[in-house]
Amino acid sequence: MHHRRGLRRLLRNDDLLAAIEADWRTAPLDERRRAMVSYAAKLTETPAAMEQADVDALRDAGFTDRDILDIAQVVGYYAYANRIADGLGIDLEPWIPLDG
Repeated sequence: MHHRRGLRRLLRNDDLLAAIEADWRTAPLDERRRAMVSYAAKLTETPAAMEQADVDALRDAGFTDRDILDIAQVVGYYAYANRIADGLGIDLEPWIPLDG
């Protein structure tokens, strides 16, 4: 899996990456990123609970409808890719905590 490397490349901030990995809820994210990550976490963890208010929160944070579609597609892709990896028994990278 290459998720961490990709996020590191995008953020270009190892301290922020470490804070997000520890707990994104307490990481020093700006409001726009916090809205995006909150949406992504909810879509990942409880997709059936998604509501119009979740999309509205992204719009309120400054995301366009195209941005929101892209966010939903990326979240869906990672869910898919992770399920394929799980289904094939692919080992986790050594840095991924097993208790989280």
